[in-house]
Amino acid sequence: MPHSFIKFVLSLVVGLSLLGSSPAFAGSKVEINFEVKQALQRFKKDVVAADEYIKLAKGMLVFPSIFKAGFGIGGEYGEGAMIINGKTVEYYSTAAASIGFQLGAQTKTVIMIFTTSKALKKFRRSDGWEAGVDGSVALIDVGAATTLDTNTVKKPIIAFVFNNKGLMYNLSLEGSKYSKINP
Repeated sequence: MPHSFIKFVLSLVVGLSLLGSSPAFAGSKVEINFEVKQALQRFKKDVVAADEYIKLAKGMLVFPSIFKAGFGIGGEYGEGAMIINGKTVEYYSTAAASIGFQLGAQTKTVIMIFTTSKALKKFRRSDGWEAGVDGSVALIDVGAATTLDTNTVKKPIIAFVFNNKGLMYNLSLEGSKYSKINP
């Protein structure tokens, strides 16, 4: 599905579901970097084993705010940064569209940890990487976040999803498409 179509659907859905309001998309590298730093601080605060997961990371993709809305047709969009060795190296957007019964809006934070150089290289070389198609992502739930899970750390990509109440579970990132951007 073309990236421009997904943005169109999201704009339409957001406009309809919020009656004219629109989400605050990050517009600059400074804004994205600031929000990424805040998201990582929250990750360290909310996840007991966060520092251990970060030490495993060959790279981390951090989306501080992914906005999702739906009114029959749904969509989501967010912008974030790839962090390698503590430094931002690239910027990305994520987008997804869905059809089915849905009504409302929410915001979530996603942190994806690449535990192997091979998975990180494949992701960075891709032109529009899609979760579930180009690579699978192991989602960490609330219980698994309290300790470093030796089975999970063998997975090439591990993801944490937060909302304003904390770590979320029973979610899927499949169908989400990730593309490089130049804010």
